[in-house]
Amino acid sequence: MTTSDMWVDLLAGDRSLLDRTSTAERVADVLRQRVIEGALAPGTRLSEESAGRALAVSRNTLREAFRLLVHERLLVHQFNRGVFVRVLSDEDVIDLYRIRRLLETSAVRRSARSEQELIDAVGQSVADGEQAARDERWWDVGTANMRFHESLAALAGSPRVNETMRQLLAELRLAFHVMSRPREFHQPYLGLNREIADLVRDGAPDRAAARLDEYFDEAEHQLVGAYRAHQG
Repeated sequence: MTTSDMWVDLLAGDRSLLDRTSTAERVADVLRQRVIEGALAPGTRLSEESAGRALAVSRNTLREAFRLLVHERLLVHQFNRGVFVRVLSDEDVIDLYRIRRLLETSAVRRSARSEQELIDAVGQSVADGEQAARDERWWDVGTANMRFHESLAALAGSPRVNETMRQLLAELRLAFHVMSRPREFHQPYLGLNREIADLVRDGAPDRAAARLDEYFDEAEHQLVGAYRAHQG
């Protein structure tokens, strides 16, 4: 089996998450999570036969899940070729960071009013990333970083923000594939994540939000630069 087919085995392992009453939305949730984790790379062709067999769902259910993810800009349908994981452009990356600033920075600014459970989740995601780095599991560091930003948005206490953030992070993980050296990309942000998490924990939301804005400036510049170098 080739590396590009490994996603099929991963989906087979996700079958237990579905039951006989599973809906297209739940199938889409599984696929979206695999995007967030980095298992589905940009340009991957999603075979209906392979994915349907792995998840033990009908083609109609799978096609509806695909349609939902096309609407979320995670997949694209190419006429007479099939369904593929979307390849982002540098303009997509710029827009993703524009929206992230609106959602995450706003949520961090109100973190003084957030439930302690939500604040603790921010710190736990940072600890997970630090442990993955010590173990030299750099792709897992990227996944922990996704959870860190998801937990920052969750400080808003809004289910709608949470849903929107998960979609944005799935798109962002697609952008991360352009970085060929995950250690060099993720390692500098471990300290920044810890700094922001500590400011949130210590009840300094304005300072945390200001640091997050600087974080976004640096990360956007780095990622857009990598995209333009790759495209050039």
